[in-house]
Amino acid sequence: MSPATGRDGVALYCPAKINLRLRVGPTRADLGGQHRLDTIYSAVGVWDKVELRRREPGSGFRLSLEGEHLGDLNRRDTDPRANLAVKALLAMAQAAGHQPDVSIHIVKRIPVGAGLAGGSADAAGTMLGLNRLWNLGMPATELNRIAAQLGADLPFCLHGGLSRGTGFGQILQPLDLDGPQAQRLSRAGLTGHLLIGAYEDQLSTAQVYKAFDLIGPGPNDLNDLQETACTLHPRSRQALDLARRAGIGPAFVSGSGPSVVVMAPRPEQAVTLIRLWREQNAVDRIIEADSPVLPRMVPLRVTHGQ
Repeated sequence: MSPATGRDGVALYCPAKINLRLRVGPTRADLGGQHRLDTIYSAVGVWDKVELRRREPGSGFRLSLEGEHLGDLNRRDTDPRANLAVKALLAMAQAAGHQPDVSIHIVKRIPVGAGLAGGSADAAGTMLGLNRLWNLGMPATELNRIAAQLGADLPFCLHGGLSRGTGFGQILQPLDLDGPQAQRLSRAGLTGHLLIGAYEDQLSTAQVYKAFDLIGPGPNDLNDLQETACTLHPRSRQALDLARRAGIGPAFVSGSGPSVVVMAPRPEQAVTLIRLWREQNAVDRIIEADSPVLPRMVPLRVTHGQ
């Protein structure tokens, strides 16, 4: 049965990620010249939706996107093969011996270029969905291997929840959400309800790491890249300062920035910070979410004409 006459597809709700702690070591030759990292990942309830449908044999792939904040993804001259979800499709097709005759439709809600791993989340959703759509039964170890070749955050995005990441971030030690390490994070105020301050501006990860080699980490930051991100993007520092002055937190830059994350477990804290950020024009968008969360997969009925 062709897609036009009603073949099923699959949809994945793929969460963003934040780094609750990020320690950046020196570059390592055995890591391909990348920095050695030691991080705690947490998946956050800001969801991109990735829809996958089979296409006619030999028709190749098709990528479409929608959302209010697509950033550089919305440029007409952008090569779809540069999209990480398409790279994931091609890598899975090669590994499984499949033709990449699949349409990928992404509904973007995770801010682009924000340090929240939106591209990695979409690629992870693509990989998980293809494993189901093509009935591959590919084990997690093989999915992790393919994912690590595509990006440091991508193996974590396959799993969500909480994990420690080492190497260049791709070597995962999942943390039991009810275990002692997760409980310590909770007592430190690093799980639960949070606010994300997001921006129209983007910071290139490569740009941030290059500047980090000159600037180095801040003395007491949870994220070693925070001082660099705030130097390159001063509004991030302003947003963090407002949270701290109000006694709300922990507060930190997410990944390579520029987005900032502020833990706000009490409703009145969230109300206060939202007001301050808006009054001072410290952020462009405010997103409320909870963490940690897990990816979600649902069947997708393809109706006539799709």
